[in-house]
Amino acid sequence: MRGTAALLHYRLLIALGAGLVAAVVFASATAGPLLIRMVLFMLTALPLFLAGLGLGPTAALVAGISGTALVFLAGSPVGALIFAIGQAVPVFILVYLASLNRTDSQGAVEWYPVGRLVIAAALLSGAFAAITLMLLGGDVEALRAGLREMLQSFLDAELANMPDAPKLGPEELDEATSLIMALLPMASGITTMGSLLFNFWLAGRITLASGRLQRPWPDLGAMTFPPSAPLLLAGATAASFLSDLPGLIARSFSGPLFLAYVLLGLAVIHYVTRGKPWRVFILWALYALLFVMNSLSALAVALIGLTETIWPMRQKPPPSDDTRPPD
Repeated sequence: MRGTAALLHYRLLIALGAGLVAAVVFASATAGPLLIRMVLFMLTALPLFLAGLGLGPTAALVAGISGTALVFLAGSPVGALIFAIGQAVPVFILVYLASLNRTDSQGAVEWYPVGRLVIAAALLSGAFAAITLMLLGGDVEALRAGLREMLQSFLDAELANMPDAPKLGPEELDEATSLIMALLPMASGITTMGSLLFNFWLAGRITLASGRLQRPWPDLGAMTFPPSAPLLLAGATAASFLSDLPGLIARSFSGPLFLAYVLLGLAVIHYVTRGKPWRVFILWALYALLFVMNSLSALAVALIGLTETIWPMRQKPPPSDDTRPPD
């Protein structure tokens, strides 16, 4: 009895500590050089995922609540809201889903599929991007004014450190605001999803190496999406052409869903090249193309992912005794 209480106390302290670290990283992302801020913001969710994957969904919930409370007590109610909807809630939901399992008729344990986790991350990221838009402004004009003010403040702060930086007049500022307004929903959703999944994967590898991962490591190359996923992408993409706020909200979801199919395409390529002597060269070339020709290469890879849902290209590999997690 005393041992159980001590274990619960230990897990509670770990979860509270994870929330504290996440809150400090999140707060640190608001000051300092731009690159450092971006890196810190991208890693905010890592302590939450480590607590959740290592100790279970309850630990992720406790860590998220404690982190949100700390940001709030630090005097930033808006920051606490952003931390909650952008970090704490998505991490808890993803960790909870990852912990779900069932036993089939043969007695084998089936865990929540990786593909459904990716789609869940896309929807959560889209929701975060859409809510962020609503926080910036309840309608298009209010959103435009808010973005223009934020851009002006950013330029005043960043360009002040660059003596030879060009000055933007009112017309250039309006044009830049319009461009940002068109791209922000997709960019915000994609960035949030990329951050969530990267930290999800990294925390999984860390907890796997430490022997604390609560589920077996999945075969990422074999992941599949639910049948409704193409309809979600098609609907969000079509709605992106709507005017005003509905179109902006739709773009918040179309961006992450597009990224999901890029990841599915990469999974297909990793899977079908297993065991090939030229595999390393192909993968290096692929990721180099994604880095250099980002948009076109990503579109091509996403089309591979979409094609996989209609004409499957992956066949079951022969049995292997290799216990190394497949890529």
